[in-house]
Amino acid sequence: MTKITAYVVRHGQTYLNLYNKVQGWIDSPLTEKGQQDAHSAGKRLAKINFDAAFSSDSGRAIDTMRLILKENAEHNMNIVQYQYPELREQFHGYFEGNDLNQMWQFVGAQVETTTEAGVLNKYGLERARDLIARADLYDQAENNDMFWHRLDRGFDKIRQNTKDGDQVLVVSHGMTIRSIVDRYAPELDLGVATANGSVTKLTITDDDIQVEYFNNLDTV
Repeated sequence: MTKITAYVVRHGQTYLNLYNKVQGWIDSPLTEKGQQDAHSAGKRLAKINFDAAFSSDSGRAIDTMRLILKENAEHNMNIVQYQYPELREQFHGYFEGNDLNQMWQFVGAQVETTTEAGVLNKYGLERARDLIARADLYDQAENNDMFWHRLDRGFDKIRQNTKDGDQVLVVSHGMTIRSIVDRYAPELDLGVATANGSVTKLTITDDDIQVEYFNNLDTV
């Protein structure tokens, strides 16, 4: 059985993160802190000799990946870098770029719970994704099935471009990473958002994903 070790990093803080805006497929640059988040993750991962690096095709993820690899250029300067739309954050449709609290008020009105914590704690990440899709005025936001169909394709692409024993860097997004943990190791999801620059360690096999740890901001 093929086993791949993946160090999955949430991109550094962006301006839309700073302004508390909904940011899924919409993009914005890294702030100065966001660049520091990426450099910090790179320093914590500096001893890992990566065989490949993967990110979503969002600019914030690509920039974070490049800053991480700069901290380990001696080992990783010439590794192949892949950028996949399948590794994007979930798509919020009409709500993209809007105030985050206002989105949850609008979405939560369906279930009389109008805060992010209220919706997620009562209904979970996967049901919440369906609620966002149902509330989207343009009917374009991803529901849970759409999200996982896309993300599963991304994991298949990683499998196709790695071999047994490889260690890889993956740069993705907060809710995407937390959703992976929630599905494959729910006991590790304590209701805390994925931190910018945090590391989550996965073992990817032919037909499964195992989570060793989630949301690590310490030395790995």
